[in-house]
Amino acid sequence: MEKKKDVLTTGQVAKICNVAPRTVSKWFDSGQLRGYRIPGSKDRRIPLSQLVRFMRAHGIPLNGLDGGTMRVLLVDKGDERNNLIKEALEKDGRYEVRTAECGFDAGLIAEQFHPHVIFMDIMLEDINPQRICHVIRENTELQNTRIIAITSSLTEGEGQALLQQGFDEYLCKPFDIQQLVQCVDESLSIVH
Repeated sequence: MEKKKDVLTTGQVAKICNVAPRTVSKWFDSGQLRGYRIPGSKDRRIPLSQLVRFMRAHGIPLNGLDGGTMRVLLVDKGDERNNLIKEALEKDGRYEVRTAECGFDAGLIAEQFHPHVIFMDIMLEDINPQRICHVIRENTELQNTRIIAITSSLTEGEGQALLQQGFDEYLCKPFDIQQLVQCVDESLSIVH
């Protein structure tokens, strides 16, 4: 499986946005487009999540970017609701979705797929939420992955505990597909 780029050069960003590389450099230097410089060099690098945030904020079409898709991993028991969520997200055209029914499968898929966002049902039998967050954060290729807990019921205190364990957000079931899409979009637009 070909690995998709999560960090881009100014030339790659210019092609995606259909502008001159110098324009991308100006966006970067003014702080509008966030990224970093290669140590000991003037070369600029832009994380994909920052480019997507910038493009959405400025109304630039996402169609030049991997077909405009963002990678989402849904870890939940394999029921009809999962299939509906997967189909709805893929039908939207902006998301490439993979599913896993257990923690082991989720780990394997995350290693290969490099999701931008992981939705994880924390009530699955083999899920240790704190351990999974730790493992994902330790993996340099997944450090910027947003992790969103899914659960049936949660008190405010339990939700705060999840955030302290390393989750970026949480959703309580039942939720509709629009809430899920909004959660993905908000997660991907957060400035790291």
